[in-house]
This record gives sequence, C-alpha cells and structure tokens, in this order.
Amino acid sequence: SDPDSEVALFAKRTAKDSKLPPAFITQIAQSIQTQLTDFRSYEGQDMYTGEKIVPIKLDLRVNHTLIKDNFLWDLNNFESDPEEFAKTFCKDMGIVDPEVGPAIAISIREQLYEIAVQNVTSARESRMNKKGRRGLEHIQASKNAGNAVDLFKLFGNKSSVVRKRKEWDVYEPIVDLLSNEEVDALEAKEERMAK
Repeated sequence: SDPDSEVALFAKRTAKDSKLPPAFITQIAQSIQTQLTDFRSYEGQDMYTGEKIVPIKLDLRVNHTLIKDNFLWDLNNFESDPEEFAKTFCKDMGIVDPEVGPAIAISIREQLYEIAVQNVTSARESRMNKKGRRGLEHIQASKNAGNAVDLFKLFGNKSSVVRKRKEWDVYEPIVDLLSNEEVDALEAKEERMAK
C-alpha cells in the first residue's frame, strides 16, 4: 500500500546498506516494481479458495545453520506474521545468527505466495471450465505449480492441527550448526547438482 515513490527510496537504502554500486539501484527498483505489478494483478480476487490450513516446509541452510521443519499455516488468520514467527522460532531454538530469521520469513512468504497464485489460477480455471471451456490449461498449471503442490502431496489437503503420535517426528524442528568442512561439502554438492 506504500506509494511507488517509496520503491526508489527503498532501492537506494538497500544498495547503500549492501555496499552495492549505484547501478544496482535501478535494477532493485525495477525488480520490486515488476513484483508489485504482478501482485496487484491479483487484487480483488479471492486468493484463498478451498483449504485454509496449508502445510509450510522449511529446508534452509543459512551460513552455518541448517533448519528443517514442517508446520501448518492458517491462511484465514491475518494476524499471522512470518517475520514474527521467524523471530519466535529463532528465540525458541536458540539461533543467534541474525540472517536466519529473515531467511525463514522469506521462505514462508514465498510458499504463501505460491499457494495464493495457485489458488487464484485454479479459481480462474474453474470459472472458465464452468463456461464450457476445456480444462487442459488447469492441468498444466497444476503440474507446473511446484512447491505448493508438492507440499499438498506430502501432507495431504485434509491436514489437522492434532497430530498422530507417529507424525510427531515429521513436525519436529531440526536445527544443526555445521562445521566449516560440512558447509564446504554442502556447497560442493550444491554446485555439482546445479551443473
């Protein structure tokens, strides 16, 4: 809801804080504007049709900290704040690295965004199908939806906040502090997989 003039100011501050050359200011501002335009194209549409409790999966490595966790997020609770969740998570788990909290919040926001986009796309296709059009695009969109669909396959779309005893370990957060050697090995593995 901030005015677009705030984007340029934010880009300048980001470049300055990150000690980036001034040439990055334009690129940062353009990236933000593109994302805002994309987001605003969904305004006025019901982003949360269907299931309101969705699974969120964390599988992150930030510096020397490895985080793995699965939990359910209530899309109807607009008081839920990924940043506040991340801060509380770090405090509860004794994580002191200041970069971990923002990484957790970003991961949650990315997954929520993917779920919202998937729901809007699904709702659009549903309306089109009701008008007698073929549903081929919906099937292709569902196949390309990525993380959100994978999460639904993993946890099922009928999730409950009450867990069966055999599922307790699935929802237990794992936080490991890695040695320099372990970080180097993980980075080498990631590079091999990227090739």
